[in-house]
Amino acid sequence: MSTHTALLDTRPISGRRTPPRPEPLLREALGEALRAFRAEQRITLRELAETARVSPGYISELERGRKEVSSELLASVCHALGVSVADVLIEAAGSMALSDVAEELATGNLTESAPTEA
Repeated sequence: MSTHTALLDTRPISGRRTPPRPEPLLREALGEALRAFRAEQRITLRELAETARVSPGYISELERGRKEVSSELLASVCHALGVSVADVLIEAAGSMALSDVAEELATGNLTESAPTEA
């Protein structure tokens, strides 16, 4: 028997295995963030589209996560919203992280760790 085969662990995994959940899409998280900033400022979709110089339909597709956004267009929309691209990216990243935590909680894979004393 070679040492390589001895390293393989062929024991069955206990418990129920759930298929891995697909990663949240960045375009969806960006769309949610853009919509949240627009709603927070009480700007209509049409007003945002006019200011950003794109069609209302395109803004709608961005907000619904149906279209990928270029960096230039993202900058234009953010400028029209009066927020930085960084603000939108931070909001999107937070949304994606929360989605991961929610999934961990739902599957029971999140464990609570007690604070350690220094």
